[in-house]
Amino acid sequence: MKHGDHRSQGSLPDRGDAARAALPFAAVVLAMLPAVLDQTILATGLPVIASDLGSLGDVSWVVTAYVVAAAATTPLWGKLGDRYGRKLLLEVSLGHFLLASALCGMAQDITQLIAVRIVQGAAAGGLMTLAMAAVGDLVSPRERGRYQGYIAATFAVATVVGPLLGGLLVESASWRWVFYVNLPIGIAALAGLHLRLPAAPADPAEHRVDVLGAILLAGATGALMLSCIWGGARYAWDSAPILALLDATVALATILVVHERRVSDPIVPFHLLRTPTVAVVSTALFLATAALFAITVFVPLFLQAATGATPTQAGLLLAPAMLGITVSTVLSGRAISRTGRYKRFPIAGLALMSGALLFLGLAAAEPSRLATGAGLVVFGLGFGMVTQVLITAIQNSVDRRELGIATATAGFFRALGGAVGAAALGAVFAAQAGSKVSEGDAGIGGIVGADVTDGVQAVFLVAALLAALALVAVLRLREVPLRTAAASSEKGERPATSPRQLATEAAR
Repeated sequence: MKHGDHRSQGSLPDRGDAARAALPFAAVVLAMLPAVLDQTILATGLPVIASDLGSLGDVSWVVTAYVVAAAATTPLWGKLGDRYGRKLLLEVSLGHFLLASALCGMAQDITQLIAVRIVQGAAAGGLMTLAMAAVGDLVSPRERGRYQGYIAATFAVATVVGPLLGGLLVESASWRWVFYVNLPIGIAALAGLHLRLPAAPADPAEHRVDVLGAILLAGATGALMLSCIWGGARYAWDSAPILALLDATVALATILVVHERRVSDPIVPFHLLRTPTVAVVSTALFLATAALFAITVFVPLFLQAATGATPTQAGLLLAPAMLGITVSTVLSGRAISRTGRYKRFPIAGLALMSGALLFLGLAAAEPSRLATGAGLVVFGLGFGMVTQVLITAIQNSVDRRELGIATATAGFFRALGGAVGAAALGAVFAAQAGSKVSEGDAGIGGIVGADVTDGVQAVFLVAALLAALALVAVLRLREVPLRTAAASSEKGERPATSPRQLATEAAR
């Protein structure tokens, strides 16, 4: 039996363990909530921030700095959590996030705000990665799907409530409360983590932290994401700034690979990336997240330009997708907890995503809010069976001592998929829709509906292909029976994976 766990098949999870995990789990979810709410609440406050502190072009850095910093620091947080304990690092990252939130609210100019957003984004990368890994410490992989269903439901509610709460805060108080609102939630979460979250044993550090590797990885990631965010929008793809960023990405990535092969404890887990489960999951998450951006970015644009929806209506019309994600994540999580089987769910989910995106592409020829809503429901039902299940699979395939870096690897490829997907789909949209859209200066009111329809059709069809490629990747996933022991109780229960075992698994 894989991993030496004789309880993996035929035994039901211990409900007593589940009850004991309830309060610590609630504290972990509460710790993630400020990072989730931050982006959805902030969106409604950006125009006011622009008029108060600077131009709209400058304010775009408020979002960009956060996203790039979060992605670039994710692997480092995972590695540090494995070394020094996820509870301690989760408290540190949450504390820094709250401090940065307070400083954001007190910013007096756009430069101060952007600088603090870099710190806040770096802390958010730790919050999400360490919290997901902490769930792995609390509950077994067999139960993890059910708990991740609760996380998805919480996030879906935050996605819908965030813009409404942000609008209320901006209109009734000030844009500064968009950041201050994180403080009471975060302080409550910090208290819950300190009082309720058990400290899982950390492995003693045999080698120094690979600081140079972390710097090189952050630099390469930041350069790549900036090129994806700016390319085709702020600068032409063949412009000097974008070419310089791409050159920097290649150079830093090359140096990183050479360096990581020489150090004893690399920040980049090449040995994990060579294992079949991690390789398949990373590929599928990259492609699925890229496809997701066809929905989150282009559906609101399509609804406004082609059906006459207001920005608020277009945002609310995304609710069916959130509902679908919540329902399917909860139901698939419960089924996984009951049966211990999981591979069927991402296969079914990616098939639904591909079909929904194909339907949306074909239906865009005759714009309809009803048809779009139906497609979004199906897409959400599919996506809800993909991300969280694949994270469970990757956590189930690694030793406890590498749970954090494995979870961070999944998060890293999700973030990278989002950036690359947004850039690639944006390029497809601009190329198909024509010069009026690619210039982007006239706003929605200056865009011809037919141009938008052509562009969105192309985006949906390309996204359907991305989801189909993710499906092909997941078909190669080897299902390993889910363990019924939490990672925090596994020390000494499973032997550490040796290099020879890793090589054997990589060759399968």
